[in-house]
Amino acid sequence: MNISISPRRIAAFLWDHWRRHPVRGSLLIGLMLVSVAFDVAFPIVSGRLVDAVAQAETPPAPSDIDLVLLALWLFVGQALGFQTSRRAAMLVWAGFASRVMREIVTEAFHRVQRYPTDWHSNSFAGATVRKITRGMWAYDTLADTIYIGFVPTGCVLVGITISIAIYWPLIGLYVLVGIVLYLAVTYGLVKRFVSPRNKLNVAADSAMGGAIADAVTCNPVVKSFGAESREDARLFLLTDDWSKKARRAWRSMDLTMLAQVLVLLLLQIGLLGLVILLWMRGEATPGDVAYAMTSYLLISSYLRDIGFHLQNLQRGANELEDVVRFADMPPEETAEEGARPLKVNGGSLRLERVGFRYPNGAEPIYRNLSLDIPAGARIALVGQSGSGKSTFVKLLQRLYSIDSGRILIDGQDIAGVSLESLRRAIALVPQEPVLFHRSIAENIAYAKPGATREEVEQAARLAHADDFIGELSEGYDTLVGERGVKLSGGERQRIAIARAFLADTPILVLDEATSSLDSVTEAHIQDAMERLMEGRTTLVIAHRLSTIRRMDRILVFRKGEVVEQGTHADLMARKDGVFRHLQAVQLAGARNVLGETA
Repeated sequence: MNISISPRRIAAFLWDHWRRHPVRGSLLIGLMLVSVAFDVAFPIVSGRLVDAVAQAETPPAPSDIDLVLLALWLFVGQALGFQTSRRAAMLVWAGFASRVMREIVTEAFHRVQRYPTDWHSNSFAGATVRKITRGMWAYDTLADTIYIGFVPTGCVLVGITISIAIYWPLIGLYVLVGIVLYLAVTYGLVKRFVSPRNKLNVAADSAMGGAIADAVTCNPVVKSFGAESREDARLFLLTDDWSKKARRAWRSMDLTMLAQVLVLLLLQIGLLGLVILLWMRGEATPGDVAYAMTSYLLISSYLRDIGFHLQNLQRGANELEDVVRFADMPPEETAEEGARPLKVNGGSLRLERVGFRYPNGAEPIYRNLSLDIPAGARIALVGQSGSGKSTFVKLLQRLYSIDSGRILIDGQDIAGVSLESLRRAIALVPQEPVLFHRSIAENIAYAKPGATREEVEQAARLAHADDFIGELSEGYDTLVGERGVKLSGGERQRIAIARAFLADTPILVLDEATSSLDSVTEAHIQDAMERLMEGRTTLVIAHRLSTIRRMDRILVFRKGEVVEQGTHADLMARKDGVFRHLQAVQLAGARNVLGETA
């Protein structure tokens, strides 16, 4: 459920980034104020130039020429000063904006990487990426709107209104009322008419982007079921929804602009009509009329921009909300600040009356689970799906926090150690390895930053991955595709095993690490796996019970409890034992499959 983000929170988010750069910020404000001062002077120097020309004799006397030239130089100087100060402000602003945009992306990425596992399980990766990148560009729109739009606009309108009021107080009051009316109409329409439609459009855009990313990521599944047309139809519904909401949002902007034009027309008629009336009475010069006309042109151009800026402000704020939510959402639960690093000597594990329930689970997985695993022991975890064996590993890595009890590694409560040191002490070879869309060498070396090519190749040899790598045209520099799709399941498995070799951690977790290998390849790496387990505390989540005969101890899980434990021989000797029953069921299933194949 999305948390509502207030305009005040968005303003605080912007200020938090801007105040990190006080020198550049002060320079930007100074340059913009200088350019505003030159802009406000434009109607004044224009009027004086017209007066100088209109009041000169025909042919002009030398004194008239000098006066016109002086007015001309003031006119040119005003234009030059405005353009110079404004361009300088834009040059500084470009560097300032790019720095802040970089901060927004990197900090959002930093936080998302540290959100709990449950959050990632319930979020579309594609939609998350889109929210971060869209938030970066939303900031660009929002910041430009404020600095390039509202700051100079507000200053110019105030300056022009004061300037006109000094000449003609009544006309100055009329201009002030017209500006306030324009702003009120624009704000009211944007707030109540444009903004709600923009929010719906943004939500539809996220849904559309997430669906595209999801289908592209799972393209092998789509192809395997011949479901391209089905995905096309699903996306059509989402794009149709987006199209309708986008059309409503854009039309609301157009109608708002129409209302703004009507208010500006009233302002133009009133301002110029009053000044011409004064001219007819002999109370205004031709230069005063020119001053009023250029003042109106300046006011109307900035007011038209205000309408556009308000719409951009609202749209930018709406699109920035997701990034602000990322900034406000607490990351994965960590130990207290200054948590000590985990120091693993042997790798003994101990669970003391551990209780745990998944955030959305109806029943606890564990209630009072207690276990002792000595350092260097090779332990197999078996049981039916949902029995709690995989949860054991997740809690050991602190992917979730336990509700009660303690988990200790070498006598250290893992709740009080840094997450980085904890997870670096555990190497995991999952049943379905996920690889980065990087080279094979980079994927293996991910386990050990700074590993040499020789170390990477040695790990690959130990995992018997060097054979297929050598057959690739680019060898270790071969890109594996998104999530490793360019490699077979067995090849990905061997890359993951090589990564575990290179990690060289005191605790090893094998989630049926050879399940995707053919029999010949599996036989080749069994000795290597035995060497890998030597001197390490090893947890093997077993699905094929025949692979755990040489384990020191087998823990049989059922409904979050260890109902049996012992060696393979001990458990098979129990006539009515749970493990023996699981083994019999699995063997019967294998015979049925072989019979059907035959």
